[in-house]
Amino acid sequence: MSQTARHEQIVEIVTAKGFVSVEDLALHFDVTPQTMRRDINALAGENRVRRFHGGASAAPSTENTEYAQRKLLQSPEKARIARLVAEHIPDHASLFINIGTTNEAIAKELLNHTGLKIITNNLHVAAIVNGKADFEVIIAGGKVRSRDGGIIGEATLDFVSQFRTDFGIIGISGIDEDGTLLEFDYQEVRVAQALIRNSRQVLLACDHTKFGRHAMINLGDVRDVNILVTDRQPEQQFTDLLKDRGVKLLIANEENNEKSLQ
Repeated sequence: MSQTARHEQIVEIVTAKGFVSVEDLALHFDVTPQTMRRDINALAGENRVRRFHGGASAAPSTENTEYAQRKLLQSPEKARIARLVAEHIPDHASLFINIGTTNEAIAKELLNHTGLKIITNNLHVAAIVNGKADFEVIIAGGKVRSRDGGIIGEATLDFVSQFRTDFGIIGISGIDEDGTLLEFDYQEVRVAQALIRNSRQVLLACDHTKFGRHAMINLGDVRDVNILVTDRQPEQQFTDLLKDRGVKLLIANEENNEKSLQ
């Protein structure tokens, strides 16, 4: 198993169990305790787990990973998700795109489209799509977060509420076991909620690490989403939950990016 794959599984195990000892993790992966301590140190440096004497616990639910780190994490998976999302956006459609590194990957894939009208509160998305002459790009007003180029606040909320689009493309920080959509920033959540209310169809793009990941702010429920696009088959409890809530699940397979419908 590669180090990258092992790191992903460590995060998944720690998130599920809350706290896991170095010895248990070393035994699970058949590596030395010294190797496991190095893995935990690396993941703690990325704010993906918390390092404690003798083990690791889940990352805090009150703060997100730094933007520069998030941009690098799961980048191949985000690229596959982005291609699949873009396939579901027709030419000449109107759409919201909100904050998030996966959404920035989607914006790049949308450059192959024609005549889109894009409303965004993400400066990075605006910069990506603005160079396309046949696109109409509208940037929301409000407070710019220096750490990630997100635009938030009351002015942003009022601005977004003026529109009604064909599609809303959103990201998420975590999906709780009961289907709650979770985020870290209250002001960002309010804008995302307005986006959902004012979109005829909502696409949620999230990589597999977001399932079961905890954050403090309740954005809504997966039933608010029409289509969820991810890179890996979720655990059965999430697959069943999505089916029960009427959410269409699309999986961007690693081999060929084909759709897998549940």
